[in-house]
Amino acid sequence: MIKRTVNVGLYYKVKEDHEKEFESIFFEMVKKLKEMRIGFIDAKLYKRVDEPREYLIYSEWESLDSFRKFVSSNEFRDTTGYGASILEGRPFHRIFQELT
Repeated sequence: MIKRTVNVGLYYKVKEDHEKEFESIFFEMVKKLKEMRIGFIDAKLYKRVDEPREYLIYSEWESLDSFRKFVSSNEFRDTTGYGASILEGRPFHRIFQELT
């Protein structure tokens, strides 16, 4: 049986002078998500070269269902609630699934 994973790109623009805070929160959340064992595999943080306040979080999940459960969890709400204070505008995400 082929195991398919789902990748999610989360796009953020951070308010000026909050870049290090955002990066720190990202690394804390990755650690917590791995400990929760909810289908989260890993994530990478990318910073846009020509606009250093724009970020992409590229995450890997065991399934679309595991990602959807996370975004409806209290942990996700708590993180996004806090994040609103350091973000410009609304973040958005795109979901990618490997074709086999």
